[in-house]
Amino acid sequence: MIKHFLGVFIFLFSLQIIAQKNNSSPYSFFGIGDEAVQKSAEEITMGRIGTAFNSNHQMTFSNPASLSYLQLTNYTIAGEYKGIRINDGTKAGSASSTALSYFALGIPLARRTGLSLGIQSNTAVGYSLQEQFKNNEGELIELNDFHGEGGTNRVFMGLGYRLPFNLSLGIEAAYVFGNIKNRLLNRKLGVQLATMHKTEATITGFSTKAGLQYHKNLDKNLTLKAGAAITFQNNLSTEGDELLYSLYSRDDEVEIPRDTVVNNSFRSTVTKPLNTQLGAGIGKENKWYAGIEYSFRDNLQYSNEVLTKNKNIKYIKSNYLGFGGYYLPDINSITSYWKRVTYMAGAHFSSTGLEVNGNAINEFGISFGVGLPISKQLSNLNAGIEFGKRGKLKNSLIKENYINFRLSLTLSDKWFRKRTIN
Repeated sequence: MIKHFLGVFIFLFSLQIIAQKNNSSPYSFFGIGDEAVQKSAEEITMGRIGTAFNSNHQMTFSNPASLSYLQLTNYTIAGEYKGIRINDGTKAGSASSTALSYFALGIPLARRTGLSLGIQSNTAVGYSLQEQFKNNEGELIELNDFHGEGGTNRVFMGLGYRLPFNLSLGIEAAYVFGNIKNRLLNRKLGVQLATMHKTEATITGFSTKAGLQYHKNLDKNLTLKAGAAITFQNNLSTEGDELLYSLYSRDDEVEIPRDTVVNNSFRSTVTKPLNTQLGAGIGKENKWYAGIEYSFRDNLQYSNEVLTKNKNIKYIKSNYLGFGGYYLPDINSITSYWKRVTYMAGAHFSSTGLEVNGNAINEFGISFGVGLPISKQLSNLNAGIEFGKRGKLKNSLIKENYINFRLSLTLSDKWFRKRTIN
C-alpha cells in the first residue's frame, strides 16, 4: 500500500515539475513550441517506433492497444538532457536544457485489459535570440532581442482490450494545458527610447487517440506484429494578452516603461489535423525485435497571427520514418548480469512540418541505449543517447546539431495477489 501512495505522490509532484519544462532550441520560437515525441524513452531509443510493439511488463505510449498485454503494474518516470550546437553560417553557439519528460502508471485490470494514466510534455518553448542590423560601414545600429519560455503538457488516460483472433483495440483521451510567454525588445543604438512587444497565452484543449494491434505466430520462436494508431483532429484554444509599449532603455539595462501603444486581449485556435501512425515488426518475445514505423499529418493551422510571429514561416505536412529494435541475450541468465541487459538502437528521419524562408525543416537522428535490470520483478533502468541534426545552412536558416541523453526508470509489481493460507 505504501508503494501505491508513493506512486500517487510522484504523479502529483510530476505535475509541478513537468510544468516547468524548458527548451533550448531556436526552433521553439515558432507557434506553440517544439512538439515533444509522444513515446516512452525505450521507444525513442529504438528509432521512435512503438505502434506495433507491446510488452507484458513494460508500458509503451505509441498505441493504447498495447496496454492489453500488460501483466504487471508499471510505474515509469523519465528525464532528458538536451545539448545543442547552433550555427547560422556566420557564428555558432551552444545551449542545453534538462527536464522531466513524463510520469505514467500502467495497470493490468484483467487478463486481457490494461489501463494507463500519466502526464507527459506536449510542447516546449525556450529560446533567447538576437537579431543584429548594421549600416554600410559594418557598424551595429539596431538590435532585436527575442525571448520565450513555457510550454504545454498533457494528462492522459488510456485503455486497451485484447480481442479474439490476435487483435487488440485501445483508446486514449488527453487534456492539454499550458502557458507560453514571448518577448521582443527592439533597440536602436544611441537612442534611449526602445520598443517592447509581449504576448502571454494560456492554452487548453482535448485530444483522443484510437489504436489497433495484430500479431501472428509464424512459429514457436517468431512473431509478426502490426499496428495502427490515429490521433483525431483536435483544437487547442488559446487566450492571452498582447502588449506593445515604448520604454527607456539605459546602458545599465534598467527599463522604464513610457507609452503603451497596444494593450489587447486575444483568442485563437490551433488546429492539429488527424495524425496517422503505421507500424510493423518481427521478433521473438523477450529475445529480440526489429520494427519500422511511418507517421504522417497535415499542416497545423493557426487562426490568429499573434502566435505565428513571422510571415516568412509556413506550416506544411509533416511525417517521420523510424526503424530499430532491441536484443536481449538471455532474460533468465544467472551467470551473467550483462546477458540480462537489453540493448537497443534505431534511427529516424522526419519532416517537421515547418517551412522557413521557403525551405522545409527536416530532422535526422540515430540512437543507442541499454535497459539495465534492477530486480527480479522485471524492473529496469533505461539509458539512451541520441545524436541528430535539424535544419540546414541555407537562406538565413539555422543548423542545429543535438545530443539527447534520456534516463527512465520502470518499476514493475503486482498490485493484486491471491492470498495463500499455510
